[in-house]
Amino acid sequence: MADDLAPGAITDVLGIRVGHATHEEALTGCTVVLCGEGMVAGVSVRGLAPGTRETDLLRPATLVEQVHAIVLTGGSAYGLAAADGVMRCLEARGIGYKTGQTRVPIVPAAVLYDLGIGACDVRPDAAMGERACEDADDGPVAQGNVGAGAGATVGKILGMSRAMKAGLGTASVRAGRLVVGALIAVNAFGDVVDPETGAIIAGARKAIGRGFADTRQAMRGMLIRNVLAHTNTVIGVVATNARLNVAQANEVAAAAHDGLARAVRPSHTLFDGDTLFALAGDELEAHQTLVMDMAAEAVALAIVNGVRAARAAGGLPAAGDLSA
Repeated sequence: MADDLAPGAITDVLGIRVGHATHEEALTGCTVVLCGEGMVAGVSVRGLAPGTRETDLLRPATLVEQVHAIVLTGGSAYGLAAADGVMRCLEARGIGYKTGQTRVPIVPAAVLYDLGIGACDVRPDAAMGERACEDADDGPVAQGNVGAGAGATVGKILGMSRAMKAGLGTASVRAGRLVVGALIAVNAFGDVVDPETGAIIAGARKAIGRGFADTRQAMRGMLIRNVLAHTNTVIGVVATNARLNVAQANEVAAAAHDGLARAVRPSHTLFDGDTLFALAGDELEAHQTLVMDMAAEAVALAIVNGVRAARAAGGLPAAGDLSA
């Protein structure tokens, strides 16, 4: 499936480094996005069951306008502990917000629920977050069953037994010198579709026979149960080398959800905690509208990459298994 992946990575944006820590047996992990000495950041939470840390700090008009890392992690609310390890790693490097007495690294985080696959009693912790931080570099980014995508799944309307394995994906788009990249952990209630054709790539499989149930159609013909509520979420980061202020970064994060809606059907449900962060460098001036459009495109490409790069795990097939 590697030949089908869209090109580029979030590390194409100057100053961005990515690291993973993965527990392959437990099917969980975390991914850290480092941004040097700090970048302007924003966030947009569209899902109604989010698990987050430090998102209030990213609102316009707050005191701190830059972050030093963002953590994407499995483990549900337990996984937020991974951010402690990233803070510890950055503190040791002398990176953080100057308070007078010390430096405090600003590390927002978002979690996804992967406790229904693998081992539910193994979750990302501070030690795993520290390993991800130490692993980070600005080279090619591993995709699929890695980091926050290790236990990611999609298409859960008929239960986990009819779901499919998904993963972590990245991509980037360019317009001249302007670069916008995305890094997304795909753990959706709905199906992942090809944005160009609308064809389902991975999602809920039919209870009888082969093929996809089509979550949107299934919702119309059945009583939707809350049994899988809070077990889904698409989380990720978009980054650009364009110069933005905090308010603009928040608008870019919001626009990035358009890409999520293009590739996940349905998206932003009661059962999802969809959360996207935005990071902005200081390399060049660019029109905010262009950056917003490119962010949506990069997110859609990264979501499809995350599904196509995934491998079967936890008894669930991946997209490559169905197309083989």
